[in-house]
Amino acid sequence: MSSPASDWHVHARGLCHWYGRRCAVDSVSFVLQRGETLGLLGPNGAGKSTTLLLLAGVLSPRAGSIEFAGGYTGAARRARIGLAPQAPAFYRELGVEDNLRFFGGLYGLEGRRLDERVDRALALVGLGARRGERAGTLSGGMQRRLNLACAVVHEPELLLLDEPTAGVDAASRALLLESLERLQLRRVTIVYSTHHLDEAERLCDKVAHFEHGSIIAIEAVERSSAARELAASPYLSVEAGAPSEAE
Repeated sequence: MSSPASDWHVHARGLCHWYGRRCAVDSVSFVLQRGETLGLLGPNGAGKSTTLLLLAGVLSPRAGSIEFAGGYTGAARRARIGLAPQAPAFYRELGVEDNLRFFGGLYGLEGRRLDERVDRALALVGLGARRGERAGTLSGGMQRRLNLACAVVHEPELLLLDEPTAGVDAASRALLLESLERLQLRRVTIVYSTHHLDEAERLCDKVAHFEHGSIIAIEAVERSSAARELAASPYLSVEAGAPSEAE
């Protein structure tokens, strides 16, 4: 099958995966344009998290395929992907900055380049003043923001997020959403699993509705006027307008 036309980034074709005898993902297909945000909506157990793990390369599809623009495979593909799972993926005993340095090092970052990426990731999520603190002592909302920072420290082209605002207070949720809107300005392609329709309306260009492991519908989203104004702003940058340090 030929690749989709235009500025496509990721093409998933007929993805299937089983856990034992249970089918978790059944014939999932979609195309992502570069810089597009796709929301995954559906109840628990509908296949959203497994789909993210397949895209990340953590799991291999039992059937179907995933094609990336540029033909990247293996380590070259993984270097272009960031994954923020629902459970925190950082080391609680390490400091905030130490976590980012560790994950950046896994992607081959070092020296001044690593310093710059760590600073940018901290600015993005508003944790610059907390860089020396132990990760496990942060509030729940700050831990969610650190989880995001660890996923983007290597500045991936594709960002996969599994319910990044689950269990956080309203203020932290707003800060996380603002951070994601800044990533959208960089034309990062995002796949975003959520139970919150208002988040999908704010962030997503289209939404895939999951049920029993399958996509039952994909529909375009009319993003809110505030989101459109933010995306169109020529003045917003990571440095000027980074989230505050508040919880």
